[in-house]
Amino acid sequence: MLQIFSDLATWLTYGIFNLDPNTKLADAVHFFIEDTTKIFALLILMIYVIALVRASLNVERVRDYLAGKNRFVGYFMGSVFGTVTPFCSCSSIPVFLGFTSAGIPVGITMAFLITSPLINEVAILLLISLLGWKFTVIYVVVGMSVGILAGAFLDAIHAERWLQSFAAKALERGQAQTNTDQPNEVTSISLTLAERHQFAKNEMLDIFGRVWRWVIIGVGLGAALHGFVPDGWIETHLGHGQWWSVPAAVLVGIPLYSNATGVIPIMESLIINGLPIGTTLAFCMATVAASFPEFILLKQVMQWRLLIIVFSILLISFTLIGWIFNFITPML
Repeated sequence: MLQIFSDLATWLTYGIFNLDPNTKLADAVHFFIEDTTKIFALLILMIYVIALVRASLNVERVRDYLAGKNRFVGYFMGSVFGTVTPFCSCSSIPVFLGFTSAGIPVGITMAFLITSPLINEVAILLLISLLGWKFTVIYVVVGMSVGILAGAFLDAIHAERWLQSFAAKALERGQAQTNTDQPNEVTSISLTLAERHQFAKNEMLDIFGRVWRWVIIGVGLGAALHGFVPDGWIETHLGHGQWWSVPAAVLVGIPLYSNATGVIPIMESLIINGLPIGTTLAFCMATVAASFPEFILLKQVMQWRLLIIVFSILLISFTLIGWIFNFITPML
């Protein structure tokens, strides 16, 4: 399915625009077209589907299941849900909005949001073939742990106070319904298919209207860096295993953008060219889960203070993960 976007980018870049495939400009344009169309399609589809589900199912049951008495179970289940949903960081944002509207605590939602782009079933299969099952299990455990611990920390500091006003109000409305006997107006009424479609359509247009321009800006920046960073630069400057190479790799990965599936071949190339496994993981995790496009989108639902906190949590986590993997690699 996703091959359609690559084929479209190829047709436009090399067929319509007639760019030379051997140039950096062509690489950047191809990347921009493929990722922009892919993210737009995923955003439209996911916003619509999530809204349709909200109009069809009792989201309070999901909220109550995730936000039960044992909050740790909620973090764990949010992280598990993140591992089984094949979303990239940008396409996870509509789910974040849906969880928020359902009244699910911010920490549980963030456990999902952080885990989702890092782990999916395709990435796991590719990692097993590349690094073996031991490294893959460790990667999955570490990725889920980052989401769970980050979620617990964000709830501990009451991060919901730093949501954007419309998201905070949606969260308050959703949580207020747990203290009443009145069910959600969307789920308490038996809506017709046409009414559910209209609800989902309106939701999709509203949210997409908020974020589309930021997708173009964020992916455009990532495309420029993707196309014009010299070949071999990363391996040459970060491939000697120095302690500072891990945080440096994290910082280098931030402006770039990919999803967990797309970044695995990059990991393979970096490892083959001599980059240590821990440094490679830190770089790729930053590319997948701490990219500019994601944070540009998150700015639409978070205030700067919360955005900086989440950003810092990810940078520290990825750096520690890189150091740990570089340390344990000789033992495995």
